[in-house]
Amino acid sequence: MITKITGRLVHLSEAAATIAAGPFEYEVLIPEFVRRQLQASVGQDVSLRTIEYLDGNPQQGRLVPRMVGFMNEAELEFFNSVCQVDGVGVRKALRAMVRPVREVATAIEEQDIKQLSTLPGVGPAMAERIVAKLRRKMAKFALMVDRAELGTDTTKPSIAEDAYEALLSLGHHSSEAREKVESALKSLPKAKSVDELLMEVYRRNRE
Repeated sequence: MITKITGRLVHLSEAAATIAAGPFEYEVLIPEFVRRQLQASVGQDVSLRTIEYLDGNPQQGRLVPRMVGFMNEAELEFFNSVCQVDGVGVRKALRAMVRPVREVATAIEEQDIKQLSTLPGVGPAMAERIVAKLRRKMAKFALMVDRAELGTDTTKPSIAEDAYEALLSLGHHSSEAREKVESALKSLPKAKSVDELLMEVYRRNRE
């Protein structure tokens, strides 16, 4: 199984990225939120985390191996989670994921059926199934954009997520908790512990 591909992005269409790696060119299917991130990288070297699946009708013997690509492991994990919901699958998830991971994850966490129903191919019934399956598992994905802005320090995501969960346990609404954590991280980007980050949240509340 190919789990990562690195090479020159030679072409980008609405549904796929073509990557030249050595003597080969690979077609990697991508959701819309990944395509937008790759737009400025045509002609440059890129690395994508990938999953593979068989596309087609097994009863007709027409199965084609496909790769789906993501910018990082978190995006891949989020996509896999959505694919596990009954009635979704890879193809439907590829079509539906037109919004940033953070926005979709927030809608799931907040049980926003109306917002989820605006995704292509996702009606109210499927939106309810997604919420039922994934709610309370989306906190780290709701913070994902901010992780990227913070750089590669791997301690920050877990600190941010733990601080977010701590605020939820204290009765804060999910959107309020997320905003408080994000604001604290902007003024204290090198926070080394949850307590330190929560102290910054407390300090900002008093201002």
